[in-house]
Amino acid sequence: MTSSPTETEVGTPSPELVAEKIEDRRDTIPSTDFGLLPIPRRLRYNPDKPFHFGLLLNASFGFASTFIVANLYYCQPLLIEFSKSFNVTYDEVSVIPTLIQAGYATGLALISPLGDLVRRRQLVLLLIFLSTTLTIGLAITPNLRAFEAICFLIGMVTVTPQILMPLAADLATPERRASALSVVLSGLMLGVLIARVLAGVIGNFNTWRIVYYMAIGVQCLVLAGAYFILPDYPAKNRDLNYFQILYSMAKYAVTEPLVIQTSLINIASSACFTSFWVTLTFLLGGQPYYYSTLDIGLFGLVGMLGVLVGPFTGRLIDRLVPWYATLVATFLLLVFQAVQTAAGGINVSAVVIACFGLDVARQMQQVSLATSVFSISTAARARLNAILILSLFIGQVMGTSVGTEVFVQHGWRACSLLMLALYAFQLAMLLVRGPHCPRYHWFGYAGGFEARKSVVEARKKNSELLGGEQVVTKPQEKTDEGLVQPTPPQNASEAA
Repeated sequence: MTSSPTETEVGTPSPELVAEKIEDRRDTIPSTDFGLLPIPRRLRYNPDKPFHFGLLLNASFGFASTFIVANLYYCQPLLIEFSKSFNVTYDEVSVIPTLIQAGYATGLALISPLGDLVRRRQLVLLLIFLSTTLTIGLAITPNLRAFEAICFLIGMVTVTPQILMPLAADLATPERRASALSVVLSGLMLGVLIARVLAGVIGNFNTWRIVYYMAIGVQCLVLAGAYFILPDYPAKNRDLNYFQILYSMAKYAVTEPLVIQTSLINIASSACFTSFWVTLTFLLGGQPYYYSTLDIGLFGLVGMLGVLVGPFTGRLIDRLVPWYATLVATFLLLVFQAVQTAAGGINVSAVVIACFGLDVARQMQQVSLATSVFSISTAARARLNAILILSLFIGQVMGTSVGTEVFVQHGWRACSLLMLALYAFQLAMLLVRGPHCPRYHWFGYAGGFEARKSVVEARKKNSELLGGEQVVTKPQEKTDEGLVQPTPPQNASEAA
């Protein structure tokens, strides 16, 4: 009996069949966006040649994050100008920042998880196009109600940085993942700071509509850059639908000990950070400083300097187990907040030190927390990132309201002491679970105390090599993320 032309006698695929399957797979790789825009050939996904995530592409992610997230903050220095232009009271325009943030929270919950379901290149291009188009409406509308509705919609589609962060984690090599995330996060935080500065300066010398014309221009630049630079990447979790993605995100938020621990730390840390910057204006505008608005605004430059240091801290995080990087960052936050508590209202040098130190340590903490959470599942990074950013958002709301209330009622030192206590809470929450605590353990220090990531990975590889001959291959099953993983052993004899 002659063998099949496509299969060898031992049952393994012949070279002809392998070549045919590879060719079929390549035929299914998309060559267009939205079925009509051709993808540049060098950016098309090639499973045989992974993309090189270099410094240029990483910096492009950071640049895009800067000028997309700025959409959320252009309005804040322009509220008085809005009231004059629309001929309404301050109370009526004060709702605009709230509407933008409400839209952003909606987008985080409903749009950013799509990064685990669809092709990220298409999603990013669509979101940037929508935000650019909506910004045109802000620049030309004469109606306050239309302006407010568009603000909410812009907030919803301004989640592009939250698509880029998980994509950066996917594209970067494991030894550079924290560095890649820190560059994107630096761009995001820089956008928060630079938006207020640009809007304030332009609004002071010209009509506020120029701010949004500028925003249209920079977003068009980002859109063009994304088309010519952003690589295509296949969709993940093709066997899941949108509602299953949302359900699994909610499941992660309540069943994963690391996610819950990280979210609680994030909420407290974001509340402290936001409270510091909100109440800083009150502190510097009153005794003993009595600084002008311009002088107070210059402290934002100190914060920008701290943001620019972020990518360098990413290299440190890449060398450490994320838990230890979080420990260092949280301890530094506690120290710099103690400096602010002791001398913030006495000597301005303490305020400068706190501004710089809190920015650097906060960014280091956020990157290390994201790095640890992203390790839970490569197929669910967009959902995990959405949970982290929603926890940050909750912390921002708490920090703004509680910090302002305590400052007004009890003064700067009481407010600073409260934030100091919250930093101590973060440290306590971190110490509940050790650096190598198993995934589903709520507390404990199993796994030792090794801090060097390279040593941990080397031990893991050695363990896999030593146990490789004794591993019994089990049938495979799909997880809720659509990944194929081995079925765990059912009893002690199988485990042996």
